[in-house]
Amino acid sequence: MPEPTKKDETPNAQPEESIAPESNGVLPLPEISLQISPPPEAVAEAEPVETEGKEPEPVEPVPVEVVVAKEPEPVENGSTDPEPVAVGVKEQVEPEVKEEAPCSPPPPAPPRPAEMEKAEPVIVVTTPPPPPPADKDDDAAASTPSPTPPAEDANSLKKLSIELPHDNVPLSAMGRKDSVWSLGEGQLPEDLDKPIDTPPLSTLLIEKPQGGSITVGEDITFVAKVEAKDLLRKPTIKWFKGKWMDLASKTGKHLQLKETFDRFTKIHTFEMHIIKAKDNYAGNYRCEVTYKDKFDSCAFDLEVKEVEQMSQNVDIRSAFKRSSEGQEDAGELDFSGLLKHREPKQEEAPDVDVWEILKSARPDEYEKIAFNYGITDLRGLLKRLKKTKKEEKKSEAFAKKLDPAYQVDKGGKIRFVVDLADPTVELKWYKNGQEIRPTPKYVKYIFEHKGTQRIMIVNNCVLNDDAAYSVSAGDEKCTTELFVKELPVKIVKDIEAVKTTVNERIELECEVSEEGAQVKWMKNGVEVPTGVRSRYRVKSEGTKHWLIIDDASKDDTGTYSLMATGGNTEARVQVDLKPLKILQDLQNVTVMLGQPLKLHCEINPGNVPGRWYRNGQLIQPNDRINILHRAKNHRLEIESSSIHDSGDYTFVPEGYTQSLCAKIHVIDPPKVHLDSLNVPDNTVVIVAGTKLRLEIPISGEPAPRVVWMKGERVILDSGNRVRAETFADQTCFTIEVTEREDTGNYKIVLQNEAGEDTGSVRVKVVDIPDPPEAPLVPAVGGDWCSMTWDPPLYDGGSPILGYFIERKKKQSSRWMRLNFDLNKEATFEPKKMIEGVPYEVRVFAVNAIGVSKPSEPSKAFVPLAVTSEPTMLVVDDVTDTTVTMKWRPPETIGAAGLDGYLVEYCVEGTDDWIVANKGLTEKTKYTITGLPPESKILVRVRAINAAGASTPRTLQHSILVKEVIEPPKIRIPRHLKQTCIRRVGEAVNLVVPFMGKPRPKVSWLKEGNAIDPTHVSIRNTECDSIIFIRKADRNHSGKYEMTVKVENHEDTAIIDIQIVDLPGPPQYVKIEEVWGENVALDWTPPKDNGNAPITGYTIQKADKKTMEWYTCVEHYHRTCITISELVVGNEYYFRIYSENMCGLSECATQTKDSALIVKEGMNLKNPEYTDHDFKEPPKFTQPLINTFAIAGYNATLNCSVRANPRPKVIWMKNKIAIIDDPRYRMFSNQGVCSLEIRKPNPYDGGTYSCKAINDLGEAQVECKLEVKVPLQE
Repeated sequence: MPEPTKKDETPNAQPEESIAPESNGVLPLPEISLQISPPPEAVAEAEPVETEGKEPEPVEPVPVEVVVAKEPEPVENGSTDPEPVAVGVKEQVEPEVKEEAPCSPPPPAPPRPAEMEKAEPVIVVTTPPPPPPADKDDDAAASTPSPTPPAEDANSLKKLSIELPHDNVPLSAMGRKDSVWSLGEGQLPEDLDKPIDTPPLSTLLIEKPQGGSITVGEDITFVAKVEAKDLLRKPTIKWFKGKWMDLASKTGKHLQLKETFDRFTKIHTFEMHIIKAKDNYAGNYRCEVTYKDKFDSCAFDLEVKEVEQMSQNVDIRSAFKRSSEGQEDAGELDFSGLLKHREPKQEEAPDVDVWEILKSARPDEYEKIAFNYGITDLRGLLKRLKKTKKEEKKSEAFAKKLDPAYQVDKGGKIRFVVDLADPTVELKWYKNGQEIRPTPKYVKYIFEHKGTQRIMIVNNCVLNDDAAYSVSAGDEKCTTELFVKELPVKIVKDIEAVKTTVNERIELECEVSEEGAQVKWMKNGVEVPTGVRSRYRVKSEGTKHWLIIDDASKDDTGTYSLMATGGNTEARVQVDLKPLKILQDLQNVTVMLGQPLKLHCEINPGNVPGRWYRNGQLIQPNDRINILHRAKNHRLEIESSSIHDSGDYTFVPEGYTQSLCAKIHVIDPPKVHLDSLNVPDNTVVIVAGTKLRLEIPISGEPAPRVVWMKGERVILDSGNRVRAETFADQTCFTIEVTEREDTGNYKIVLQNEAGEDTGSVRVKVVDIPDPPEAPLVPAVGGDWCSMTWDPPLYDGGSPILGYFIERKKKQSSRWMRLNFDLNKEATFEPKKMIEGVPYEVRVFAVNAIGVSKPSEPSKAFVPLAVTSEPTMLVVDDVTDTTVTMKWRPPETIGAAGLDGYLVEYCVEGTDDWIVANKGLTEKTKYTITGLPPESKILVRVRAINAAGASTPRTLQHSILVKEVIEPPKIRIPRHLKQTCIRRVGEAVNLVVPFMGKPRPKVSWLKEGNAIDPTHVSIRNTECDSIIFIRKADRNHSGKYEMTVKVENHEDTAIIDIQIVDLPGPPQYVKIEEVWGENVALDWTPPKDNGNAPITGYTIQKADKKTMEWYTCVEHYHRTCITISELVVGNEYYFRIYSENMCGLSECATQTKDSALIVKEGMNLKNPEYTDHDFKEPPKFTQPLINTFAIAGYNATLNCSVRANPRPKVIWMKNKIAIIDDPRYRMFSNQGVCSLEIRKPNPYDGGTYSCKAINDLGEAQVECKLEVKVPLQE
């Protein structure tokens, strides 16, 4: 299908720039018909109109009436019927080219120069005189754009109104809007002698139209078929009558041109239908088909019988008028009748009011109405009609219809969108008249609703989706066309030309732009067969395609091409074959060493050069070798032959696979080359136990017979341990494992037909020394040992150079070499052994021959070492008779482990160390008992293991045996310095650490009374005391006093425990006053606050009718409230819950009386109130508390103050104000004052004060802060 073009194309008319976006790649097929009527007066001569590249031709001036057919409107069923619209121009023809409304769209692209030279159409361009300036509006009205026609299915008929191929448009008329076609019968006299240039013929038509005979009034059809298997685009077909009349411009009522395409058989069918033939239709017809550089044509005749004679009294107007009375010849263009009848005839005015018909008709029917009623001044009619306002009929169902056409690439998706005026209307989609129904499993069609928009999405478009689509909403329907565009496959890499000979392999390679693309291989324009028995093989991999010919023949010569949808490529393959005749072949030659050698052959043709090969290697001429070629004779001459000249000689003529062969044999006496051994006196020394292989070069041609002998014994080549082997250029004597008995003289004897030679070789076998005796290990350390051994008894005939020592773990089989340099002495000290692992050692003896076998392993030994001394020995406790010491384990224990510790002490001034523990202790703490009071002793500790005792760790100073008293001190945790709050039923578990020596006595009191152990459990240890209550009760609340006492020293601490519970309800709730829509309530706080402050109240109301309770206010703090916005006429009850930190009370207190909200009209007297003075001086509601802080951790001091107006807060340390000190941060929020001390140190301790000042007075609180440094263990 040709590409679409826009209405307002540029003069160059490039195809890429002229595609309308709404046309979707479809070229509209306008229908053009021309009607010519003679002028009423005599015809004046007109000047010829010149065209580019052609001689001016004389044209008979005739008034031209141009009838332009607008593009057909798409209808619901997808078919279009062309509606002709006549545009009459009755002006006299001028010899100048003037602007006229375009009668056909310009061609999509300019033709190629080669096609322009071949196709020279005979076209006469005439134009009417220029219209008046006022006709510009007529032009705009006459050239109103038409929607793009819908595309047809593959097998549907396409009605061609006119076809404008590239090769039918002259260069002068391309891209011009003022070109007008002039038609006539016959050929001009000036063109009779001109030869008609036609492209070269080729086979395109598989079925040609045949001539026929019909009578006047009958129909006939001529059919032409073209096979499209080798064509990438649709071919161009033309139908001619006579020599030059193109019938494409004659289509109408009596002539129709149709075309169809069968996608399965790939055949284009072109038909020409002649309907109700007349006698002037008889004559010669011609059908021409062109495709690129291919051309085919066929001529046929049409005979029309019973020709009727035309009346001689027909006026010129009625002869060309398209009447509406249903005449059979309506619309017929009889040029011969025009030339015979030129008398004008007055036309009768129509009885019908054409103006009313045009006003009520659609725009696409204007031309048809003008044609039927003979209106020729359509411009003026359209100009007048344009000024008249016409109400456009809007669609009742669609607010926005489908576009005329859509285009999508193959594999893509397309969206059809319509906008409904009434969203409730039922909508149905159709494809080629068949309703499209959604299926849940198949997602080819997706339907969406967005407001009033209805969208159908077609996914993964294929060629079958190229069809007409329509959508119906109620009784209305709108249609469109979808064109699926298949992207062309382009050639990326062209085929390369190949030139080869017979029986060679040919590979033609090409690369395309798409994987898996369908391509065709052609040879000389014919598709290459690729069947099972074909000589051609086709292979593809990705985007690459190959055509392979394994055994090329001369018949394979030709032009090979590959065709794809986006282009083609071709290359020339040349296979040559030359006959060869051998007149004299090469002869086998035997020659003595050093004698000249000559080879000669004779072939035909004689001018063919060749190459000489010896054993497959190319022979190059040099000083010794001479290669001659004279006519048919080829010679190879060697002045002095050598052994290397023997072999197979081959002469290969250049360009041929045939060759000439001969064998050359050069003979030579045998000789043994013992100099290659490179040993003195031909004596070979070999180590016993190794393999001896003597390779002695020999020479002689033919190869001599070799015999090895030791004494009188002949050594055969089939021996196992000792054997002799002979090769082409050497003899080999092998002893697999040499022994001392192999020492002796060996004789070599060589014989061949040219003579004999002998030689002698002496073999001396030496050995390695015996292994030494097993080594001894006299001393062992933590990671070392010392070892000794005796030299071996036999040194292998060579002095001992040294020893290698190896060791291994007893449980392992892997020996490790300890020295890489020979050890000259018979002693060695291995090191870097793992402590506690058993080892074995062995020794190797080394001489000049090699290394002996290893000695027997030594007895197993284990390296062990004592541990290091214990660390950090300190005094833990001292009493009047005991001293407790503690220490840490040694840093290095070793593989022997640690069995325990030995503690020793001695009285200061003596050296007698007494063992304190009779048995080893495994603990790192020990108490020495039975010491005399107030004596001074020294203490030391040893670590003991299997290797012995370690170095002792001794205390640096003496210890006085006397108990030391440490005053008790209670270390209260930070969270216990404030009140410990727990809910009823929760467990209380408090741990209070303390210090003191000897062990302090701990006692607890509650409010000065002893604690009942049945209610509160207390457990004391040496360093802390734990108070535990399994299930807390409110009776457990109070201040608990803890006392820690050591002899006369004691320390006390108080812990405040508060057990809280839900509060009780308010005691009494009453309604104070009711006015308007408001009720004033007042109540008293609850009698039981749950041992916690009341944090608020929750007030609820209930209508007396329903008694459904609704919450009015939550978390209310006061004991009086006014409830507003009550419903007039309703009677309400109220109840109040109290709330503390545990939650709401379990029950609420309800008002005894109800509050009735009376209706309007009642007067309420508001009582007078006096304003309360809320001003007060500062008063601290929460004072500062003495606090303990840990050095390095932030500490915070908190207090709360109440005052109005808001007071100024000043913090002081030791009565000095703290101002701009970065170590302090001060906060004040809702009366709560905080002082944060960042990472305090002991110097930050002291007395801190907080002062609040306002206009009514001031207040001050203070506390003490003690900063403690944590103990370092």
